[in-house]
Amino acid sequence: MEESYSIDEILSAVSDLQNIRRDQNKKISKKTSIKTENLNIPKNTLRLIEEAEKSKI
Repeated sequence: MEESYSIDEILSAVSDLQNIRRDQNKKISKKTSIKTENLNIPKNTLRLIEEAEKSKI
């Protein structure tokens, strides 16, 4: 039951797998950003947190 695949087929399959992983990562990051947007944190507090994070860099 051994099958032969061309280099193009293998490269195409690898590319497809990488695209699937990128799509999954995008979905995860969107879910994370939605969760942070739903928090009941006042805008001023968020601004202060962002400024503190910038000053650390």
